[in-house]
Amino acid sequence: MLTRGAALLLTVLTGFTGLVYEVTWQKYLATLVGSHAEATAAVLAIFLGGLAIGYAGFGRITQRLTERARASRRPPRLLFFYGLVECGIGAYALMFPILFSVAQSISLLAPFHAGLGFAFDVLLSVLLVGPPTVLMGATIPVLTLAIAGDLRRATRVHAWIYGFNTVGAFAGALAGGLLLVPLLGLDSVMLVMGGANLAAGAVFAALDRWGGRVTPDLSSEAGPPDSVEGFAGYAAVALLSGFAMMTLQATLNRIGGLAFGASHFTFAMVVAVFVLSIALGSLAVSMLRTISPVLVVMSQWLLVFLLALLYAPLPDATYYAHALRMFFSDESAAFYPFHIAAFFGALAVLLAPIGLSGALLPLLFHHLRRRAGALGAVAGRLYSWNTLGSVCGALLGGYVLLFWLDLHHVYRIALAALVVGTAILSVLVLGVSRLAVGSAVVLPALVGLALLPRWDPSRLAVGAFREHAPSAATYAGPEAFFATVAYDTIFFEDDPTSTVTVREGLVGGGRVTRGLYTNGKADGNLIIDYPTMALIGLFPALMAENLDRCFVIGYGLGITVGELAALSDTSEVRVAEISQGVIDAAPLFDAGNLGASRSPKVDIQRSDAYRALLRSEGLWDVIVSEPSNPWVTGVEMLYSLEFLAAARERLAPGGVYAQWFHLYEMDADTLDLVLRNYAAVFPHVALWVTMRTDLLLLGFDRPQRALDLAGLRARFRRPDFSAAFARVGIESFPALLAHEVLPLGTLHAASLSGEMHTLRHPILSHRAARAFFVGEVAPLRRLVKPESVRVGVRNSLLGRLAGPDRRLSEGLLEAAATESCRSGQGRLCAALFARWQRDHPQSSRLAEALGRARNPRRSDEAAMRAAARIDAATLRVLGRLYGAGVETGARPDRRAARLTGHYVGYYHYAAPFERSVLEEVWAQCAAPSCVTALRAAEERVGPLGVELPVRVDQGETPQAR
Repeated sequence: MLTRGAALLLTVLTGFTGLVYEVTWQKYLATLVGSHAEATAAVLAIFLGGLAIGYAGFGRITQRLTERARASRRPPRLLFFYGLVECGIGAYALMFPILFSVAQSISLLAPFHAGLGFAFDVLLSVLLVGPPTVLMGATIPVLTLAIAGDLRRATRVHAWIYGFNTVGAFAGALAGGLLLVPLLGLDSVMLVMGGANLAAGAVFAALDRWGGRVTPDLSSEAGPPDSVEGFAGYAAVALLSGFAMMTLQATLNRIGGLAFGASHFTFAMVVAVFVLSIALGSLAVSMLRTISPVLVVMSQWLLVFLLALLYAPLPDATYYAHALRMFFSDESAAFYPFHIAAFFGALAVLLAPIGLSGALLPLLFHHLRRRAGALGAVAGRLYSWNTLGSVCGALLGGYVLLFWLDLHHVYRIALAALVVGTAILSVLVLGVSRLAVGSAVVLPALVGLALLPRWDPSRLAVGAFREHAPSAATYAGPEAFFATVAYDTIFFEDDPTSTVTVREGLVGGGRVTRGLYTNGKADGNLIIDYPTMALIGLFPALMAENLDRCFVIGYGLGITVGELAALSDTSEVRVAEISQGVIDAAPLFDAGNLGASRSPKVDIQRSDAYRALLRSEGLWDVIVSEPSNPWVTGVEMLYSLEFLAAARERLAPGGVYAQWFHLYEMDADTLDLVLRNYAAVFPHVALWVTMRTDLLLLGFDRPQRALDLAGLRARFRRPDFSAAFARVGIESFPALLAHEVLPLGTLHAASLSGEMHTLRHPILSHRAARAFFVGEVAPLRRLVKPESVRVGVRNSLLGRLAGPDRRLSEGLLEAAATESCRSGQGRLCAALFARWQRDHPQSSRLAEALGRARNPRRSDEAAMRAAARIDAATLRVLGRLYGAGVETGARPDRRAARLTGHYVGYYHYAAPFERSVLEEVWAQCAAPSCVTALRAAEERVGPLGVELPVRVDQGETPQAR
């Protein structure tokens, strides 16, 4: 009994490591085969295929070991054998990081491209992951016989093994991607899990020696499972069930992404719900005193019935997720409670049907084990066929079918598979006539499934997970909530990667526009986002030495692609787009993107960016990366050190790599992580802003062109460039330069320290998901310590337009201030107006420009937000930083701290504040609290060289600064 209990507890550990391996291997192999749908399906199929082979193979091995032991009249030592298997898994895990590095080197050296290259990398993945997954298939067939020992206990023990192992898998599904990988990194996770498997193997071997060896009672053996009449039918039931449930899991994963956002947290949550429900269903079988044939069949018909009931309300999951979100505040502390609540909500809905599916294999095992005493072989063959069905579900239901069908079709196909499988089970177990069950049940059920209405696209892809405040219809139910949708869906497609929607509606001024939505998340609008998407391509094109070949990561609305293709110097614009739906929707945006999809210069390849860039031939003059947000599953790869290094290697001399990033739904720490990664790869970096909260990181190998004002001005004045910039409202060269926020070299001068995001230690998506949940706008970092200021002021392009005394003319100030306000850069706009007030206080142009900036058009949201930053009080404080006026306030420490805050938040490298003002204000701070406040200020702006004229309490004398 002690041996059995210890072995069952160890199966929890081995189930845990198995799912952690799956999560970790998937991240490893994404760098080898890519992160697109084919790669995900291939990795899952390899994992499940290895398990299927292991189940079948170890079922036979267990039977042979038992037969040999019986012939020699000794115990078969199955626990010792299983311990060796676990040690094999552990040893392989310890070697995996090295093996993967070797495979990656071979992949890059292989002379294959496109389809052959992908097939070769899949073969490498099979060689990498196949051996340990085959070994993992030993758990159920070996332990079933090793622990049960006879038919009397077989069903209960088998259900325990399956259930306990799956409980461990549930914990591994949550811990793997959400905790262990971000905390330890891929290599360290493999080492820790490998050690766990080695320890488990040693304990199993010890149990074999110390716990007594079980000699199976096989007196009622009736031969191997193949000798049982109708076993092929049972195998078909197991296969159809595996196919259906894996297909349903893939479908519900997508619906979960549409409801909660397509992050790895959502994926882990849905998988965990599935795995836990299966575990509980299996454990429920172990509690049954008697199991009748009717129960075996009726449980599966009940499963079909419950899943059919779920069909109609599933599209409303987007509403219920939104309603649940409204109960949680926009704080980081609420992040995990919200996901826990979402987990239990999904569990409450899915526990019964998925639990019934988890009960199927133990029930089939119970039914067959009385007819075939080879317990290990029975379990092995059943699970092998079930897992083979899961492989088919991963490849077909999770990938292939979505090329032609939508999610509701795939859901119905999964239900149809369950109907057929359960009908076969009814014939085999209850002896029902094939004709009767076919005509009375199967045919009407299949006809009914075919006649079910399609899911409403406007409900599925509403994207309500981005809303942080309740609307009037939030608590009125799904019908009232969806009735408030104010747009028309003109395109909808569930492709293997994502759900793509094109919507048409009105924006400010009553203009009709179209927007692209991927998995419910807005990825661009032809009118609202045109300036940002155009400038993402135009800024690097302006600064690259040549423009012949351009590479764009992500097609989106095609605006960036269209603008690059319209430039006279470009001959090729290659696009790597991962989503077939986005490609299919491309013509719908041609009227607003210069006909990008029809341009002879444009070559759209359906591929993930990492693989497409690594396999591309030749060098590129401009590489533009504008992926989705980094909290979206798979996107974080594009911000890794390895990907950035690969992009730099493929830049032509004088080329530019441009990376879009955002401040909305972001925090300062995650923004710093992205900036650190970029600065670690590119020796010269500048940061520009497009519109309001959209940033563009520009990486150069050499800085000459980026600092060549004459060359930049000449290119700006070219007809093709001037027309392109006019389309986004930039009419002058100073207005263009107003978009520069961190001049070249400023970021490196700051020497930002902290963690890095790599493929082997991915941390970005984890942090970005938390920032997305909170939903704040990250402050745009101003690097104002002396070393950064020196470089920033020297390299500021707008500042270089000033005269020898660094004085900006009224014309420059007007153009730059007006453009900063128009693009939503309220702080930079305010700094320029304050400088204008100081340098030209009597200017009539100043009053007119300030009046326009403070009263923009109501339809111009960016300018409206900027207007709030240029009130008289703010300009007065900023004027003090330019040496005008006297700063007043109640407390000296607060007065000095406020001035320091404005110094950091509003600093403009083209119109720099006077640092001596800060030193003067802090030198006048005589309160004891000034010591602590000064220390905090110097953390932000660097040493101020101030000796405070106060003595701190408790005998501490402030040091001179």
